[in-house]
Amino acid sequence: MSDMRLVVAGAGGRMGRTLIKAIAETPGLVVVGAVEDARSPLLGQDSGVLAGLGNNGIALTADAKSLLAKADGIVDFTVPKATVAFAGLTAGKVHIVGTTGLSAEEEAQIKEAAKTAVIVKSGNMSLGVNLLAALTKRVAKTLGDEFDIEIFELHHNKKIDAPSGTALLLGRAAAEGRGIDLAKRSARGRDGETGARTIGDIGFASLRGGSVVGEHSVIFAGQAERIELVHRAEDRMIFARGALKAAAWARDQKPGLYSMADVLGLGDM
Repeated sequence: MSDMRLVVAGAGGRMGRTLIKAIAETPGLVVVGAVEDARSPLLGQDSGVLAGLGNNGIALTADAKSLLAKADGIVDFTVPKATVAFAGLTAGKVHIVGTTGLSAEEEAQIKEAAKTAVIVKSGNMSLGVNLLAALTKRVAKTLGDEFDIEIFELHHNKKIDAPSGTALLLGRAAAEGRGIDLAKRSARGRDGETGARTIGDIGFASLRGGSVVGEHSVIFAGQAERIELVHRAEDRMIFARGALKAAAWARDQKPGLYSMADVLGLGDM
């Protein structure tokens, strides 16, 4: 089979540069395009140079449509508005979505695009986090409401959304294990005199500071005992490798909306 031809969205950013480097290190994958915002001062610069690889001949451009015409898919860790725009261009292609902070309306638009594209979307692409989500679901299902569930996350000071996409991924896993609707049973941003904790709610706490790549804990707090599931990300390359694993897997799938649980075969946990 020929190499899978990939476009990297947000190629001038931290994750975009990491993806360019990861693709260069992955047999069977090749970069054929690098997309950036039309207002970016990096347009025209070589994506390989920006990724610390040396010149690769792929310059940053804002013309995603032309790039996708000659590609098999796009890997996208950008912002919701851009992700929705890319989804409208991916019919017959693979679209790997690592973007977080999507609204319900934007989620619906991506689901609609998945009728004609193979879309793998996850709040976190790492193997460890997705295994953690599967474990969270299992533990939540096993333990009753006498164990309160709290989700803690810590990220660098440049992150723009909270709770993180990963925290919400874990929250959804816990809610699925408990058979509840997370949208109706989540507690966020406690401040002041909030009253006693509501039994059965899933709590979230978000911290921001420094250069932390990502740290997440799912805490099951019962009477006189506590279970904690923890994941610490030390390098963005783990997200890039997971996204590329998803891209290679998606190449052989029918149009639809998939998750990393599908990619990793964790659906039965």
